Amino acid sequence: MTILGEPMENDNNKNYWRANLKVSAILLIIWFTVSFGFGILLVEPLNQIAFFGFKLGFWWAQQGAIFVFVILIFVYARIMKHIDRKFGVQDEED
Repeated sequence: MTILGEPMENDNNKNYWRANLKVSAILLIIWFTVSFGFGILLVEPLNQIAFFGFKLGFWWAQQGAIFVFVILIFVYARIMKHIDRKFGVQDEED
């Protein structure tokens, strides 16, 4: 059966994309919490704490959220490498 001229995805492809979207959603929620939650909503309580001579809320909004974002990129790459292998869609053999 085809949809708009393309074959329907098999269960393996559907499960792969379901796993991909689940990982993406979880990491985006973490990113949102770290950047918006700590960088904007909780900035005043965090500013009561000194961190390397700066208010922690200010430091977190300017630097901390960026560090977490970079870490999330590496976490995403590692998890997706595992998911790619699990579903047999990796680009190259390791």
